[in-house]
Amino acid sequence: MGRIIAIANQKGGVGKTTTAVNLTAALANLGKNVLLIDCDPQGNATSGMGVRKTTRPNIYDILINGVPAENCVVRTKHGYVIPSNKELSGATVELVEREQREYILREALQDLQTVFDIILLDCPPSLELLTINALAAAQSVIIPMQCEYFALEGLADLMTTIKLCRRSMNPGLKIEGIVLTMYDNRTKLTEQVAYEIKNYFGGTLYKTKIPRSVRMSEAPSHGKPGIVYDKSNKASKAYCKLAEEVLKREKKLARKKQEGETE
Repeated sequence: MGRIIAIANQKGGVGKTTTAVNLTAALANLGKNVLLIDCDPQGNATSGMGVRKTTRPNIYDILINGVPAENCVVRTKHGYVIPSNKELSGATVELVEREQREYILREALQDLQTVFDIILLDCPPSLELLTINALAAAQSVIIPMQCEYFALEGLADLMTTIKLCRRSMNPGLKIEGIVLTMYDNRTKLTEQVAYEIKNYFGGTLYKTKIPRSVRMSEAPSHGKPGIVYDKSNKASKAYCKLAEEVLKREKKLARKKQEGETE
């Protein structure tokens, strides 16, 4: 069964979608069958993978119209995508009256877990019903985080939400890892925030840090992941290393699970 990993942070502008898109492409380059699901009404992960936001059926049709998830998968050169667009912004209101509304995405993705090695969920930058659906469906969470004070505050709020999600709907939800993005080691603030996170979260923090990069910002306008748009860029190389680190953690988790089942 493939693992479902939510990429979440309620604070915007921390490199969440950039991480989702480039991690998808990097994992695909490593031979993994990867699906990226765009759960954000902005649809930036969709266009970042070179898919038109007008593509239908999409994630809205899964959540609201009951369209099978496998019918919404779009194949690209850099991995598979279930697209999104601004129509998804109305889904939260439409889902309010539904029974078991927090579990709709989980139910929809069950069959796809037998098809893909890894399913990444790019969450919106807010703690609303779309994010709750993603956290209820996922086995773990990757948290992209910029090294600044407000990001620390946002992380605290997200951790509270994850704890509540564990308690009420998904007890197996784990923190896959925290990845530092837009990293600039020339500033004292960056070093201080990185120290605080490492001191508090320890091994949860990925060793790989993603540096600031203008080329990464340019890539979406070309409909390509940054690691494809400019392979030699420092941030591109960092995302490739991050993908390797993610897979190492996945193997460790699989071994622990197997050992637990054989005991």
